[in-house]
Amino acid sequence: MAGFFTSRLFFVSLALVIIAATLPLYVSGYVLGLLTVAFYFGVFAMAWDLLFGFAGEVNFGPTFLIGVGAYTAGILNAQFGWSVYLCIVLGALASVIAGLVLALPALRVRGPYFGLTTLVAVLMLQNFIVVFADLTGGEIGLTIPDVITINAGANYWIALGFMTISAAILYGLSQSPVGLVLQASGQDPVQAGALGFNIVKHKLAAFIVSAFFSGLSGALLVFYFGTASVGTVVDVAVGVNVIVSAVLGGRRTVLGAALGAIFLIVAGEFLRPTGELATFIVSAVALLVVLFFPGGFLGAALSREARS
Repeated sequence: MAGFFTSRLFFVSLALVIIAATLPLYVSGYVLGLLTVAFYFGVFAMAWDLLFGFAGEVNFGPTFLIGVGAYTAGILNAQFGWSVYLCIVLGALASVIAGLVLALPALRVRGPYFGLTTLVAVLMLQNFIVVFADLTGGEIGLTIPDVITINAGANYWIALGFMTISAAILYGLSQSPVGLVLQASGQDPVQAGALGFNIVKHKLAAFIVSAFFSGLSGALLVFYFGTASVGTVVDVAVGVNVIVSAVLGGRRTVLGAALGAIFLIVAGEFLRPTGELATFIVSAVALLVVLFFPGGFLGAALSREARS
């Protein structure tokens, strides 16, 4: 990890963050709003990459953790009038608890069964939201009375700061001994277990960390939108975007997942005038990257740097 601070990746990342921090000084509120959403999705993708990219657990339901954090925070504010910041903290805590409840039985199964378990959890959450519409707003959505701020620049800086701090923590964790154990267990769990590593304990820790950042980002996002709905935080399509973002940016890179999310959100928005063709173009680009650059954007760049 110490070598990271002298690497080209660190200086490029630092330069990008500094440039990004100055954008509110000369770009429109529309662009700031688009990037604000992209930054939160960047955290979603990085949290997912820690669990799948390193731990090797196929997670088809990242929106379960996101949705629990988002809806818990939104309901507490809408129904009880609690402060925004308290609701955000409790939303993240609820996501951790829900992740722990899901992970304990799910980690006992292997292969695609873990992914199916997480996918079923998403469907159950969707049904819960629809059935208890008086509490959650149902299919219409939950209107949240409070927001963090209405200032576009402030919202942008909050999202950028949150993504930067999350990236530093998640990347640091991935490069720590815990991250190395996760990577070893993801590649060969039998051999890693034979070396004396507690695979289940490390994967459970990764699941909890992923749940915390997913829930916290989800709670922040709904207080930016001012509303929570199935389509914005729980829908399976949202989860697919998170997964594609991580794969585009580079699996097992963490930082690349944020790049992939920003690319996906920005490209999708600027291609919106093309209608349904936008989805086709973005999907085609994602497919080409997966086929010809399995390591993703950042993975390809890092491998090229290593060869040079």
